Amino acid sequence: MISANLPTSPFPIRWADEQLHLLPERALWWPGGETLFVADLHLGKAATYRALGQPVPGGTTLENLARLDDLIARHAPQRIVFLGDFLHAAQARTVLAAVEAWRIRHAGVAMTLVRGNHDSRAGDPPASLAIDVVDEPYLLGPFACCHHPQTHATHFVLAGHLHPVCRLYGRGRDSLRLPCFVSEPGQAILPAFGEFTGGWLMEPAPGRQFHGVGGAAVWALPATLP
Repeated sequence: MISANLPTSPFPIRWADEQLHLLPERALWWPGGETLFVADLHLGKAATYRALGQPVPGGTTLENLARLDDLIARHAPQRIVFLGDFLHAAQARTVLAAVEAWRIRHAGVAMTLVRGNHDSRAGDPPASLAIDVVDEPYLLGPFACCHHPQTHATHFVLAGHLHPVCRLYGRGRDSLRLPCFVSEPGQAILPAFGEFTGGWLMEPAPGRQFHGVGGAAVWALPATLP
């Protein structure tokens, strides 16, 4: 978790002829649209595992909501678009009281959820959260907001779903996995925002660019990783 008092280093990038910022908090900020994009929150995932008898730690929902608090305080978005998988599963609805208290604190921020595969199982957020729920693609300015990576005939796709990570190699055969933003012609895939989500290793490919997230910074990685 990044402290609200720790200076962060967003990475400026231009997609769809719009200036955006890749944020160390694993979110995307669009200043021109005053919009924050967040993928794969998976609220209540740890609670779901505990309901199934798995001994996993608690507190991840509050950590995720606190990180969103920090982003809202820092950027003052008019809108947040969740790119799918807001709740992890039906059992995750036990965390909704905390989510409703969080939503009340940010009642002036419009919020939209683009349904993902986990949302289909968990069900839409309750109406009391005042979150508009739509199917993909949700068109917003030059962007097609999706959960699943895909192409679009006229809009640049912003997606999640894959929880992308990359692997960096050092001397002595050591390696490090980091969450990352991945962009290709016509689309970008955001890292998972949730604290308890895991990641899928994405390999280099023609036209694919990686921006790693570590500590309080985002930085461009070589087009061809070792």
